[in-house]
Amino acid sequence: MGLPDGTLLLAQIQITALLKAPRAGRPHAHTAATGPLDLGNVGTFELVDGAATTLRRVAETEGHFRAARIQGRKEADDPAPLPSWCRGARFEDTVVNTPLTVLDLVPIASGSSATEALHNSIDLAQHAERFGYARYWFAEHHLNPGVAGTSPAVLLALTAAETSTIRLGSGALQMGHRTALSSVEEFGLLDARHPGRFDLGLGRSGGRPVAASPSAARIGNSSPVVDGSAPNGVRIPKRFDPAALLKSPRIALQKALLQLPGAQSQDYTEQVGDVLALIADTYRSPNGEQAHVVPGAGADLQVWILGSSGGESALVAGKNGLRFAANYHVAPAGVLDAVGGYRAAFTPSADLDRPHVSVSADVVVADDEATARELAAGYGLWVRSIRTAEGAIPFPTPEEARRHPWTDADRELVSDRIETQFVGSAVQVADQLERLRDATAADELIVTTITHDHCDRVRSYELLAEEWSRRVPLGFH
Repeated sequence: MGLPDGTLLLAQIQITALLKAPRAGRPHAHTAATGPLDLGNVGTFELVDGAATTLRRVAETEGHFRAARIQGRKEADDPAPLPSWCRGARFEDTVVNTPLTVLDLVPIASGSSATEALHNSIDLAQHAERFGYARYWFAEHHLNPGVAGTSPAVLLALTAAETSTIRLGSGALQMGHRTALSSVEEFGLLDARHPGRFDLGLGRSGGRPVAASPSAARIGNSSPVVDGSAPNGVRIPKRFDPAALLKSPRIALQKALLQLPGAQSQDYTEQVGDVLALIADTYRSPNGEQAHVVPGAGADLQVWILGSSGGESALVAGKNGLRFAANYHVAPAGVLDAVGGYRAAFTPSADLDRPHVSVSADVVVADDEATARELAAGYGLWVRSIRTAEGAIPFPTPEEARRHPWTDADRELVSDRIETQFVGSAVQVADQLERLRDATAADELIVTTITHDHCDRVRSYELLAEEWSRRVPLGFH
């Protein structure tokens, strides 16, 4: 088996011996060997332990990210398992598809409380770890009756204490009312207690708006959108205009309460630079004064930028060689511009030599489509509460949602979000996620699910994980 052009493969290969060339059609092995292992076009690795060694390699070709865990199966006459692309091998492989991240807002269901929502989120994180999700991120929102996720750092500290292996992160910190120093200090503390587990996701929310660059727009539009769809069928709806929402008294109140009197948001590009410098311990003020953040300097953090368009967030992520997450679930109209603008601006960094993109989607999975649509029935009313500046309401039951007297204006207000929510059986939703991945050439995907009942939410993530794990990435047949 070879790797086709256009496929980027991350293979975790578990082997028990160093393999030499086949002899008479049958491979043989050095036991407890050390030395180089030649895996053809995937690369050559140094084997340091003959038993259950895990090797990682990224094949340097452009295109989609695929993650695979390849595990050998011993045959009676085969002393050691072989990767399936080695000649003469008898091999059974288990392939793990594009990594999935959970995005959690800590939603409060109608009739419930913030206390119960917090308990449910920690429980979901524990389940997500067992289901095989790669990351678990918390969003930041304020003054929402139905959302308890107000402080990602606090939520991450609580969740890290109750999990052990899944990566945890912010998706994202709202930097419009924060300082670079406070953000690095918070995540420095987290890393000091649970080293190497955290993603520092930054968002420009509340900052100064910057228009998308012409180059970003050109790249973003390189995949034509016809009749509201990308070439492979992914829905790209009409862009939602947030002008009325941003002018609402509630948004003004939120900004007033989050910032000190007279305070102004820092220029976002400058702020991200300060975050990176503080982590790298290279920060210097304009007059040359040094700042050493303890803890924080040297913290083992992955820095991500989250964005909804090809504007400043995409540009700052690309120019700094950072990972980028595009918010399809919030702003589906801008996803192609966002990933295109990021890739157009990308400059390799010490941490990343090629663009790395994750794309989010709102999903609900159940045993069948009818059940999933019933579970998702409250979504439209919930989105309406956000876009009317009421603030996210406690997530309604299907019965509560059906009692709402919908107007044409209501339906238009939420149509882009309804059209792009992936709802159905595990097979149906996984098919849609694959199309979204392929349309955006995403390396990872982020899924966010809200249902009224916590058990239904956990089950949705479980069904998706089971189906996703069965899917063979491109190049594995």
